[in-house]
Amino acid sequence: MIIKSLELADFRNYQNAKISFDKGTNILYGDNAQGKTNILEAIYVSATTKSHKGSKDREIINFEKEEAHIRTYLLKEEVEIKVDMHLRKNKSKGIAIDGQKIKKAADLMGLLNVVFFSPEDLSIIKNGPAERRHFADMELCQLDSFYLYNLNHYNKIINQRNKLLKDMYFRPELKETLNIWDSQLVSFGSKVIERRQVFATQICEIIYDIHKRLSGGKEELVVKYEPDVSVEDFEKTISLNQERDIKLKQSTTGPHRDDFSFLVNGIDIRKYGSQGQQRTAALSLKLSEIELVKKISRDVPVLLLDDVLSELDSNRQNYLLNSIGNIQTIITCTGLDEFINNRFEINKIFKIINGNIICEN
Repeated sequence: MIIKSLELADFRNYQNAKISFDKGTNILYGDNAQGKTNILEAIYVSATTKSHKGSKDREIINFEKEEAHIRTYLLKEEVEIKVDMHLRKNKSKGIAIDGQKIKKAADLMGLLNVVFFSPEDLSIIKNGPAERRHFADMELCQLDSFYLYNLNHYNKIINQRNKLLKDMYFRPELKETLNIWDSQLVSFGSKVIERRQVFATQICEIIYDIHKRLSGGKEELVVKYEPDVSVEDFEKTISLNQERDIKLKQSTTGPHRDDFSFLVNGIDIRKYGSQGQQRTAALSLKLSEIELVKKISRDVPVLLLDDVLSELDSNRQNYLLNSIGNIQTIITCTGLDEFINNRFEINKIFKIINGNIICEN
């Protein structure tokens, strides 16, 4: 799968723009705050229906407009596919694939697999568990429609259960309905736990060799899934914690509290690792994500690198650039020096100036 071209209308700072990509390496360069990352964001939205920044639809539409359009032209096995996305400030988004409207945004997931790598991802190891869960969820949602279904239902039930716990403060009789929500929570949550366990195992198998090479053979990295509760104990634990949940007015048990640990030579680098170790592990994790997409989807993802090279030392830069191989890659940066210094092959170069795209070759 590759992206042939992208058309934007009233998306962020782009009024009307079109950009055609090469199947190899594409560079978007220019000063900060010109709109380079906005192009990557539009691609990510086309693939996942969500902004990588967590922005709402109304926030990514030009503030003077009420709606925006993203049209992405894909090429898969010599067949062209058009994804048309209509964003509206006061309504849910509309999505069409080759002119046919889809009923659920979830139907788009997996059509275009992307791996997004930004400077913020270099902190994924040392930051809180919510970011590590988000990483796993976004990857699994692209690769596994059943996981997406179960996670969506689990999140809805958590929200409804939390609302019930708050309402019970004023209406204690509502406690009679709590067991119904608990049963559904265990049902969908158990499936989320099981799939995350498989995901951790799959990532661990891939990341070990990548990290060993990246660390010059000095470090062995192991990824472990840390579920808040096991599938076997879920029903019992949620029942035991009911009174505590009622008192706190929130659900305290379940996969929404999971985490993943990263052990280098047996040491948990979330707590005890150096910044260099944490950044190397994060880079290994992103490179493992590429390999996992290839393995599960039997397709090659599009790699989106948002100003990452400036955050890496020369050794990590070289390793990342050499690892790209035959992957369509779209890279943002402020200048071309790092690529010239690395003698890296560039297929297409675009200069971005205040929402204007200038192709330079």
